[in-house]
Amino acid sequence: MTLPTIQNLFDLSGKTALVTGGALGIGAGIVRRLAEAGANVLITDINLEAAEQTAKDAEGLGGQVVAAQADVSKIEDVERSIQQAVDTFGGLDILVCNAGIFPPAPFLDADPAMVRKVFDVNIMGVYLYAQAAARQMVQQGRGGRIINIASIDAFRPSGNLVHYDASKGAVVMMTKAMAFELAPHGITVNNVAPGAIATPGTGMGGAGEAPEELKAQIEGVERSIPLQRWGQPDDIAAAVLYLASGGATYVTGETIVVDGGWLLT
Repeated sequence: MTLPTIQNLFDLSGKTALVTGGALGIGAGIVRRLAEAGANVLITDINLEAAEQTAKDAEGLGGQVVAAQADVSKIEDVERSIQQAVDTFGGLDILVCNAGIFPPAPFLDADPAMVRKVFDVNIMGVYLYAQAAARQMVQQGRGGRIINIASIDAFRPSGNLVHYDASKGAVVMMTKAMAFELAPHGITVNNVAPGAIATPGTGMGGAGEAPEELKAQIEGVERSIPLQRWGQPDDIAAAVLYLASGGATYVTGETIVVDGGWLLT
C-alpha cells in the first residue's frame, strides 16, 4: 500500500467545511487554518458583520470563505446554512461546532432563562447542526468529519459556571454517542477541549491586551498552567485541522485536550 505524503494528509482541497461561531476568536482561527489547507469554508455566526470581516481576512489563503448569519439554537437557521454550504460549494464534508456562550453566575443566583439560553446554544446548537450535517453526509455517501469544541470545564469545574460546565459535559457525551451511531457511515465525530485561550470572549484580544481589572485574574490563570502561557486560537485550530485531515481517519469518539497541561495540576 502506498502511503499518502504528509502534504496530502493535510490537504483539504475540494472539501467543504462549515464552522459555527466562526467570526471571532477560536472560530476565526479555525476558519483560517481550514481555508489555508484548501477547504472551502462557510462561516455561520450571529454577528454577520464580524463573520464577513473574517471571510475577507481569509481571502487568498487557499479555499473560498463565505459568511452567513445564523443562530445555532434555531432549526430553521441550521437547515438554511447547511443547504447554503451545499448550494455554494456542492456538498459538506466537515462540520465544526464551535459556537458557544459562557456567562458566569453563581449556582444559587443563576437565572433559569440564562441557563436555558446556554443549553440552547451549547447543547442544542451542537445537536441540531451535527444532526443536519450528518444527514447531508449520509446522503452524499462519502463519509465526513464532525468536530465539536468542548472545554476542559467538562472535566473539572472552574466556579460560577455550573450551567456552562454541564453543557460542555453534555457535548463530550453527545460526541461519543454520535460517533458510535455514525461510524457505519464513515463519519467520525470528535471533540477538542480548550483550556484558557486568549480571545475577546475571555477578556483578551491577545496576550497582554486584557482590561486592567482582569489582569490579576489572567495572570493567576497563567501561573496555574504548566506551560506558563494562555493558549492562542491557533492552538485549537491546529487540533481541529488534524481531526479534519487524513491524519485522523481512524480516530472517532475522542477528545483532544488543548490546555497547556492545566488539567494536570
